[in-house]
Amino acid sequence: MLQAVATGNASAFRELYDLCAPQVYNLALSYTQEEQSAEEITQDVFTIIFKKAGTFKGNAAVRTWIYRITVNTSLNFIKKKKRSSWLSIGAVKQETADFVHPGVILENREHAAMLYRVIETLPVQQKTAFILSFIEELPRQEVADIMDTSLKAVESLLQRAKKNLREKLASQYPNRRKNKNNLSK
Repeated sequence: MLQAVATGNASAFRELYDLCAPQVYNLALSYTQEEQSAEEITQDVFTIIFKKAGTFKGNAAVRTWIYRITVNTSLNFIKKKKRSSWLSIGAVKQETADFVHPGVILENREHAAMLYRVIETLPVQQKTAFILSFIEELPRQEVADIMDTSLKAVESLLQRAKKNLREKLASQYPNRRKNKNNLSK
């Protein structure tokens, strides 16, 4: 399908888009926590895919390649947004609104909002490993492939991310009820 996209086949591109857009959007949404930004990133990702389909070497799965493009595009979008907010004269620092991913079950929305606020504070590599592993529920080896690192490095990033999340959640939300499933994966 990607080879057909590389030749400019519009129906192959539409099929790839229909197949992968929901995952691209959800991953972008996990990074930006804004639906409009996630939509913009999704468009950017598919523009990149269309332009670079011919450069795909097949060293990884197509899905891994698309996730890698999405992660990089999301991170670049966030950097650009932060940079532009710094350059705005008289810009007021906006407080992050309580973000709740649309896929979160109603009963879990309060906990999800807390978790997303704290995920946002993680270092980039830990945040990426955590989102891909626990939010996107990708296999650890695929996470390693997307991040272009070793499986051992991903496991280490996840351990540090979970430790940081536990500590930050405990300090920021000392009265939250203990849940035996919290970050125990």
